Amino acid sequence: MAQTLAIPKEFTSLSAVAERFNLTYATDQDFFTEWFEALPPLSEADQVTLQHIQQRFLEHRNRGFLAEGTVDKLIVSPLLDLAGLYEPKFTIRAEAAVEILLPDRDEQLQGRIDTLILQDQFWVLVIEAKNTALSLAVAIPQALTYMMSNPHPAHPAFGLVTNGDEFRFIKLLQKIDADPQFDLSDNFSLMPPHRSRLSQVLQILKRIQTVIPQTP
Repeated sequence: MAQTLAIPKEFTSLSAVAERFNLTYATDQDFFTEWFEALPPLSEADQVTLQHIQQRFLEHRNRGFLAEGTVDKLIVSPLLDLAGLYEPKFTIRAEAAVEILLPDRDEQLQGRIDTLILQDQFWVLVIEAKNTALSLAVAIPQALTYMMSNPHPAHPAFGLVTNGDEFRFIKLLQKIDADPQFDLSDNFSLMPPHRSRLSQVLQILKRIQTVIPQTP
């Protein structure tokens, strides 16, 4: 019987993910352009709402540590809503169960994606949120592992990791004739508030929607 391993406990570093899946960083500069090229402009209404979301989050954050669920309610969910990712054309799965079988290692990996957004049968975004006390370095290996279970590996999978204070995007591509590759976006921070990059996070969320293939 295959050994069952919990993804959050087993994958706490990029080296652990790389070793299990032969995963490597992409070296092609054009591999992950979705986070900085052809970003859609934000409307005035978007900007006003975004400012409200940011200000409200920071006021709570300034009081101290915020738990993962609070981060989701204060900034992740409102941001996804503003980006249009809660519209009926998408399917939203919270705490989506994931199982990955590795027969050559006699292992079964199990975990739950915080939020999985799909359009038709294609994954749009894997979201891994942490509390404000944790570094994104904790979330990235877990998100990458979940993304490896994308049922359509010929198409790229996108991820977003956040602790509320910072946001970072991931792109993963699994090729039939090559090892899987991934790359990371810049780190988008809300601090200091006058140089917050939350507007770019919203633009990237809107941009990713445009590269998801449509059902034939």
